[in-house]
Amino acid sequence: ATLSEQLSMAGLEVDGIEPVAGVFSGVIVGKVVACGPHPDADKLQITQVDIGQPELLDIVCGAKNCRLGLKVAVATVGAVLPGDFVIKKAKLRGQPSNGMLCSFSELGMADDSDGIMELPADAPVGIDIRQYLELDDHTIEVDLTPNRADCLGIKGLAREVGVLNKSAVCQPEMAAVVPTISEQKAITLSAPHACPRYLGRVLKNVDLSQSSPLWLTEKLRRCGVRSIDPVVDVTNYVLLELGHPMHAFDLDELNGDIDVRFARQGEKLVLLDESEIELKTNTLLIADSEKPLAMAGIFGGVQSGVTGKTRHIFLESAFFSPLAIAGKARQYGLHTDASHRYERGVDPELQRTAIERATALLLQIVGGEAGPVVEAVSAEHLPKVAEISLTEAKLLRLLGHPIAKTEVTDILTRLGLTVSETANGWDVTVPGYRFDIQISEDLIEEIARVYGYNNIPNVAPQAALSMRKFSEAELSVQRMRELLVDRGYQEAITYSFVDPKVQQVLFPNKQALILPNPISADMSAMRLNLWPGLIQAAQHNQNRQQSRLRLFEYGLKFIPDTAAEGGVRQVEVIGGLVVGSLSNEHWAITERAADFYDVKGDVEALLSITSATTEISFCHAEHSALHPGQTAQIIRDGKVVGYLGALHPEAERKLAIKGKAYLFELELAALGQRAIVEAEELSKYPANRRDLAVVVKTDVRFADIAASIKKVGVNQLVDLKLFDVYTGQGVADGYKSLAIALTLQDKARTLEDKDIQVVVNQVVSVLKDEFDATLRD
Repeated sequence: ATLSEQLSMAGLEVDGIEPVAGVFSGVIVGKVVACGPHPDADKLQITQVDIGQPELLDIVCGAKNCRLGLKVAVATVGAVLPGDFVIKKAKLRGQPSNGMLCSFSELGMADDSDGIMELPADAPVGIDIRQYLELDDHTIEVDLTPNRADCLGIKGLAREVGVLNKSAVCQPEMAAVVPTISEQKAITLSAPHACPRYLGRVLKNVDLSQSSPLWLTEKLRRCGVRSIDPVVDVTNYVLLELGHPMHAFDLDELNGDIDVRFARQGEKLVLLDESEIELKTNTLLIADSEKPLAMAGIFGGVQSGVTGKTRHIFLESAFFSPLAIAGKARQYGLHTDASHRYERGVDPELQRTAIERATALLLQIVGGEAGPVVEAVSAEHLPKVAEISLTEAKLLRLLGHPIAKTEVTDILTRLGLTVSETANGWDVTVPGYRFDIQISEDLIEEIARVYGYNNIPNVAPQAALSMRKFSEAELSVQRMRELLVDRGYQEAITYSFVDPKVQQVLFPNKQALILPNPISADMSAMRLNLWPGLIQAAQHNQNRQQSRLRLFEYGLKFIPDTAAEGGVRQVEVIGGLVVGSLSNEHWAITERAADFYDVKGDVEALLSITSATTEISFCHAEHSALHPGQTAQIIRDGKVVGYLGALHPEAERKLAIKGKAYLFELELAALGQRAIVEAEELSKYPANRRDLAVVVKTDVRFADIAASIKKVGVNQLVDLKLFDVYTGQGVADGYKSLAIALTLQDKARTLEDKDIQVVVNQVVSVLKDEFDATLRD
């Protein structure tokens, strides 16, 4: 329980604690000294068992594997087995039985078992089986977060326990195996960025008829791994002990040398579970000169797999880059112990230790002869050692609790890091197996968890409050959003990644940023503006019988730009979409469809709350997503800050939008600040209105005319309105009549008719000079 608490508080959450065997007593090691058939039962045997007592025990047994000389687990008379099953003297088919020979399942050590437990020949007779197999123990299940791949093996967990308890960690001796044969396989790294290190070794004349020893199968059982055969058991043992996956091939099934490469188009592989898959070209393979042998770091192939007939083995121990393995198993619906570790990262320096450990165990169990270890390595592609500097000031600032410098050095050193103290902190070199430590904050987290979160006092932080400086001219995005809501829009929030097909329709000549690992194919491109998301929202609504839509969105657009950080420029924008009728159905309102000028009015309302009102103009333009004759650029100081227009008819057809859709978008950074209201005295003198009807060419913009009129009447012109546009009878073709209302007023005096006429004459003269305008008869 203490160890469980320590691990959990150190970030290695304990999911459960289970006893390694059932609750039983009175079971001891015995030796079968006599074994013969039962006279009245074909499936029973009569045995005599030596349990270290003066008298042998007569026991009737029905297990097929019971035989003379076998060391067994004997439940003596009075023994209590799991489930409170008490062993008593009995007669089986007329023969006395003074005990029971137990199987693994009967002792609560397995769900089922085939025959009685077979103990090693050197098991001491008469010793309690709980003592002999160390069954008064528990299995602790640890739920690791993805960043702690270094603890996916007993070696890593032991290192953590040693650090937490300030104790030395005793590792088993793993001396290199001296080669006794010269046979070897050459190794080629065709994809060194994905596999920068690969070790291989030939083992010949192994005897796979041998069984894995009890100590090995028992350790595997306690880790939840089923014993299969000595080769698989040893590789699984190394996986659990060191946290390093390994694989073994049948040497006789390999043709030529080993090549670590990516799959070629159309290649197939039959896996160990006998399922056939077609390999994708992003899948790293272990191959020989002719064919794929295995999916690197994931699953082996059945053709090259080790079987009971295998006589010669090729052992593999490799480092595969986490990015080369991550997600690849899931592409094929697989998840293995090997892929689980490789996609999180294994120690890039552990491969030789792992292959030497596996070789020694195999030679011990199945015999054979070992060849030399062949290593292929691309040092430039191996993970770079992280070097991090940490200051005492930063440690104190983030933890809020002082820790002695010597204690910090001790903690980091015990974690396996190389530490040197500096004047104001530490310089730390991180070992390759700690992929999770990359920045100084990672070091602080390590210090805190080893020091003990409970040892850091709970002190409420002190924060001084001060009034925030607020500029009245600061333009709030919230105000713009509220204004659009007031004008009948609803705010939409769409994904920043959109369907590239939809975006290509709107921006056929622009390249978007494509995500390497998208959620789905129709969400794989970063949006170039807000319109793709709004159009898709409109499609969704129209498909559900919503014909009137007024949507707006505030967010970012993502423009590929090599000069920007990360190769993409993020721009804050606000945009909208209008389709359908101008207003909801109402008995007092004549229903009509919204048009370009309605949406332009909404945009002008947005601009009216900024200080840029007089500096912004609407100019005719072209845009790939908008109608050629109904598109306007919104320009400030010569720079395009937005667009307004009707959706292009071709895009409207391809995207199946019902009705005329109008779109707008404004870059927020270009809108400047809010216009500040300045109070001034109202004129006490009356205002005078004069109406002018001028005829100009149809391509003349009223915005230009208005700008010229304002220059003329700058002191006395207080209002200017266009109240009628007329073409037709009485106006020549190619011309239009504009009815303009001028409101004049002076703050110091009442304007007389002659004063007003002077201003009107000046206006007419300017319009004549600049636009060839004439007064309409």
